Amino acid sequence: MISSEKRSQQASDFSKPTQVVEVVAMEMITAVGGNAVQTAAAVRAGINGYQASSVYNKQLNPMTLALVPDGALPPLDDEVTKLSRLTSRQKRMLQLATHPLQQLLELHPLQAPVPLMLAVPEKLPGRRSVVSDQFLTQLKQQTGAAIDLKNSYLFPYGRAAGFHAIEAAIQLIEQGVSRSVIVGAVDSYFDLFLLNMLDREDRVLAEGVMDGFAPGEGAAFIVLQATTDESKIKLYPPGIAEEVGHRYSSEVYKGDGLAEAVSEALLPLAGEQVKTVLAGFNGEHFNAKEWGVSAIRNSQGIASEHGMFHPADSLGDAGAALGLILVQLGIIGVEKGYYKGPVMAWSSSEFAPRGAVCIA
Repeated sequence: MISSEKRSQQASDFSKPTQVVEVVAMEMITAVGGNAVQTAAAVRAGINGYQASSVYNKQLNPMTLALVPDGALPPLDDEVTKLSRLTSRQKRMLQLATHPLQQLLELHPLQAPVPLMLAVPEKLPGRRSVVSDQFLTQLKQQTGAAIDLKNSYLFPYGRAAGFHAIEAAIQLIEQGVSRSVIVGAVDSYFDLFLLNMLDREDRVLAEGVMDGFAPGEGAAFIVLQATTDESKIKLYPPGIAEEVGHRYSSEVYKGDGLAEAVSEALLPLAGEQVKTVLAGFNGEHFNAKEWGVSAIRNSQGIASEHGMFHPADSLGDAGAALGLILVQLGIIGVEKGYYKGPVMAWSSSEFAPRGAVCIA
């Protein structure tokens, strides 16, 4: 059960929801688009947001990053900078989240404050948590959004965090806490300490790096509510699991976590096969094994000739924002008819969390 005794807090364990919900509004910003429609069009057209950056790796070659242009980011609110000392990454995340959240609420004005389930970066080895509970207060001040802080939560689980946030949002709706819930996600790899750590592991795409990814950034927000119109795009309860053999584990990497998450995400379809998959691949080989395991174990639920897309090839690895970006791309593709439904979106974190969700 979700406790409302604390103010905004980091969330972890929630009971599994069963209700199907509809997405009534959505918006995002990425390296290839200032909003959801632009991003979807760019991804579909194969436009690439990768650029050689001014950050150099240990071989003195420029790192390939996929960043939102600085000119697209608003200034920080004066009061936000006074709330506490902010890191450069926190500042950029607040800036990234501003326009999408404000535009979302222009599309779907709220009559009263609503909860925000926010996906944020996971804590990596040798580093402190990227954000604290204060981030929700700062985001509310920065955007002016009507956020119910008492029932808002952070999900610091990286790329799979968006699926945790969707699960919690559906639970809040089921419990009657709020008729509508905002689900959001924001992240940025544009942090010199983080890039240096990834460079030491030879993971950042650059000349001579054969198994790397393009660190990116982005923010995405959707408004969910109970289904009232059967003709609307539906978001099913997500599947969530953990991979014990994750990148930073000494356990054997078997791919069980994603396979379990996919199995759980397929259950609400009641036998209908997924026709399109939006994969959380970021260009590294690491996640290929787990998708292979997932596809084999769940072959009855995935059409043999399904479409397979990995949008990070266009917009880079958006970290904790990636899962919710994939969900929005899936929704737009179904609405416009170029993705056959049902669509499944999945993504895997650096650590154990794995998540998947179906759209129809």
